[in-house]
Amino acid sequence: MERVVITGMGLISPLGNTVEQFWQHLIMGRSGVAPITSFDTTGFKSKIAGIVQDFDAEARFGRKEARRMDRFSQFALAAAEDAWTHSGLDLEKIDRERLAVYVGSGVGGIQTLMDQGELMRTRGPERVSPTLIPMLISNMAAAMISIRLGATGPTLSPVTACSIGNTAIGEAFRLIRYGGADIVIAGGSEAAISEISLASFGNATSLSTRNEEPEAASRPFDGKRDGFVIGEGGGIVILESLTHALRRGAQIHGEVIGYGASSDAYHMVATHPEGTGAYQAMKLALNEARLRPEDVDVISAHATSTVVGDRSETLAIKKLFGDGAYRIPVTANKSMTGHALGAAGGLEAIALVKSIQSGMVPPTLNQEEPDDICDLDYVPNIARAANLHIGISNSFGFGGHNAVIVISKYTG
Repeated sequence: MERVVITGMGLISPLGNTVEQFWQHLIMGRSGVAPITSFDTTGFKSKIAGIVQDFDAEARFGRKEARRMDRFSQFALAAAEDAWTHSGLDLEKIDRERLAVYVGSGVGGIQTLMDQGELMRTRGPERVSPTLIPMLISNMAAAMISIRLGATGPTLSPVTACSIGNTAIGEAFRLIRYGGADIVIAGGSEAAISEISLASFGNATSLSTRNEEPEAASRPFDGKRDGFVIGEGGGIVILESLTHALRRGAQIHGEVIGYGASSDAYHMVATHPEGTGAYQAMKLALNEARLRPEDVDVISAHATSTVVGDRSETLAIKKLFGDGAYRIPVTANKSMTGHALGAAGGLEAIALVKSIQSGMVPPTLNQEEPDDICDLDYVPNIARAANLHIGISNSFGFGGHNAVIVISKYTG
């Protein structure tokens, strides 16, 4: 079986649109949560989001091409292009039949759908764009990347809600491991900060309403948390077989060594209160990596800042790691980015790679009041230096989807 390494990373995020900017802001403990200004939030319960700034799709792709893509596809394509550049791969020197794309989105082009629906109501059906369907369907991010790079290997767009990024990376890892591809572009993207999604999540009482303190609103594991903050972005990694990477002299940033997936089989939106599915996915991921729980140096938590979700993840960690759970730093990137839904796993995988490379664990912001159940080491408020070799990244999604990846330092 092939070893699978990470040779490129690219992202668009509320903390910046380059990997280094994103990473520096994470380590600084800077929040990307801000008031929503793209539409009037009067009457909405939540008025804040983790918003991508300074992203000009027309400047990047040209007006015509940008207008043919929803924002989620724009994020994915931009992140993929940057990851490809970062990898140093040359399209003229690879077998494109063995180049695959595994990139998903949970919601797809929801803003395009809403805009075209309004156009139909106000101006009639003949005004609806013929590109509506290809712009809104969730597989179009992967398709646009495949088209841009001429990748004729498998193209897959997993839809596992907020675990999409890890599902994509994990399945891509296995594709390479078992010889199905040399290179896979993998991750997720999302652009769901829209009126209808904000209204729906708000009416479900899922969102934080700490509107006057946006930077303090996302507070995973804190006793005063009152819901998640919706976010957006795209996170893409280039996975490559070690054989292929060494042959071309690639710089290797990390190695994917395990993947575990499970289902809660419990509820449409609520996680299992005892974290049984999360526990199972983590256990499977470590088993595939041939690791013991005590081998893990850091956990990148799913940690959305909901009462039930954070508690169930904590219980799952305690069940798997036992007393050792209290020695492992647990970091929650969403305290700074908000919850980027289908993009979260890709962004957090990149953060974990940077963490292992640098020996720094990003903080979990807004840790002020203890929770009786959430009592692990969440790296409160200030980044911490640590000796890191092995990390796991958790992603869980509506419907009970759980996906966990294990990333290690590359040691040759």
